[in-house]
Amino acid sequence: QVQLVESGGGLVQPGGSLTLSCAASGSRFSVYGLAWFRQGPGKQRESVAHITSADRITYGDSVKDRFTISRDNAKNTMYLRMNSLKPEDTAVYYCNAFLLVPGTGYWGQGTQVTVSS
Repeated sequence: QVQLVESGGGLVQPGGSLTLSCAASGSRFSVYGLAWFRQGPGKQRESVAHITSADRITYGDSVKDRFTISRDNAKNTMYLRMNSLKPEDTAVYYCNAFLLVPGTGYWGQGTQVTVSS
């Protein structure tokens, strides 16, 4: 069992930056792939980014060149650095730990990000 807790969400102005964290409990953190998903109001859940246990990284088209995903296995933590934020980035952001396929496995409770002036 893996427990995931997101933090770092909040209100930010367009063009601003924010860093989200996802802290995991338990052992074997390094064997999991890690992903960020988000769901905006009236929208389907979408993949934001993921990073595998071998540090291979994939970004969604809407966040490429603006967001950076990283992991620190020693701290059992994953991060999402978000730059140049836009109102359409407003969503609840969820972290996910998976073995083979992003979107399977374990989920955090989500953290709200609101981009508004």
